[in-house]
Amino acid sequence: MVRPVMPLSRIIGQIQGEFSGPCLIFIAGIHGNEPAGVKALYNVFGALENSKATVFGSVYGVAGHLWALERGRRYEKQDLNRIWDQQRIDAIDKGDFIPHTQDEKQQLALYRELRKILKKEKGPVYFFDLHTTSGPTKPFMTVNDSLINRRFTQQYPIPMILGVEEYLDGPLLSYLNQLGYVSFGFEGGQHQDGGAVDNHMAFIYLSMVYAGAISKHHIDFKTYHDRLNDQQQIFEIFHRQAIASSDQFKMNPGFMNFQTVEKGTHLAQLNGRPLHATTNTQLFMPLYQDQGADGFFLIRPVAPFFLKLSTLSRKLKLEQLLKYLPGVKRSKDSANALLVDKRIARFLRRPVLHLLGFRSKEMGETHLLIRHREVHTHKASYKNCHWNRW
Repeated sequence: MVRPVMPLSRIIGQIQGEFSGPCLIFIAGIHGNEPAGVKALYNVFGALENSKATVFGSVYGVAGHLWALERGRRYEKQDLNRIWDQQRIDAIDKGDFIPHTQDEKQQLALYRELRKILKKEKGPVYFFDLHTTSGPTKPFMTVNDSLINRRFTQQYPIPMILGVEEYLDGPLLSYLNQLGYVSFGFEGGQHQDGGAVDNHMAFIYLSMVYAGAISKHHIDFKTYHDRLNDQQQIFEIFHRQAIASSDQFKMNPGFMNFQTVEKGTHLAQLNGRPLHATTNTQLFMPLYQDQGADGFFLIRPVAPFFLKLSTLSRKLKLEQLLKYLPGVKRSKDSANALLVDKRIARFLRRPVLHLLGFRSKEMGETHLLIRHREVHTHKASYKNCHWNRW
């Protein structure tokens, strides 16, 4: 069992290498009931301090929700991983944001710490958001589908989920991706599974190798790789079962992450009404905890051909043609965004938008707000990275 983390500081650990190199920032415990990543970072930093391994660049371990971690609670009143919207960030930057809840106080402190690191470091910069799930699961990654994210994460021998940010409001990773950095999440197992700590340690070491912060010959690379080694498959989300604060939701027992379910399978109860699978599909992140706004997701595999076609379309910048189509116009309220009238541009469904590199948000029943994933990418920063030479 992974016990709640006792009082700690915002910086779990920091290593400044003797030689120049990348900047790796591991964020753990943004949810207070997910201490495995925090404990893994303590273990890794402790081991590296006592080893003779040469570290290139800098490595940081940053704790998320200190108040919640000390109490073993997910959050106080607001999910710290759902309040990183642009309006909030703008208010913080202007000095207009006054935190009231513990969640808001933690956000402000975490934001200032991350900005301080970014101001100091030259990069290339990598962000890793460490999590666990309420239900049983094998390790996997959640990835915003920019080309640099996709290329970097394809080094790992584990499944990845694309597009989760389209179904969530204000996650930290969306903010970090909008800054243009390689940023993605790792889910290391179930909250209270002791193996989740070991999974996180393996992921941290592999990440350091893949980013060029440490040589694979200076760690037990094979052991860490073999611990996570699984079918390297890519999925996308196509349905989210949202839960309002007033809803009564109960997931039926016994479901596992990535489990295949047949059409008609009774999945959960929502306000006394049964919820069934509407098609043959795979279940993703079924909710088995009291706090949370996501009951479950449904996912499907992404064909390799589609990924190659998507890469080609972005290299050719075909997305630039979109603004000339009927039913598409620039958004007045959001920079670098387009507003799509679904009644006119009926062919612009999510698969087409994903192909062109856009992520979308529903704006009522008639419109989509879309942003291109590559707009803010720090392409030059990663140009000479070994994983980006293809």
